[in-house]
Amino acid sequence: MARLRRENAELRQAADSHAKVDQAIGVLVATRRIRPAAGFDVLREDSRRTDVKLHTIAKAVIAWALGRPLPESVGRELAAAVERRSPHQGVPDRPG
Repeated sequence: MARLRRENAELRQAADSHAKVDQAIGVLVATRRIRPAAGFDVLREDSRRTDVKLHTIAKAVIAWALGRPLPESVGRELAAAVERRSPHQGVPDRPG
């Protein structure tokens, strides 16, 4: 019975982590105008370059969308990764 509870808790944690990553991808798609696949690549690259777990990066991006500042290293790497994948490289952002 204890094994089933542990497995259930692990599955819930994995589902929650996956949901946070999906939400963070949505934030990047909406705010940075990149494709969803590029959003995942940006999060993964940021995680690798900052040595911060992917779900932690995702939580930071979601918090940023809600008005909190991004950790400096995460924000810097995120901006660089987005720029490398932006379909509008070299084109200034539209106002608004």
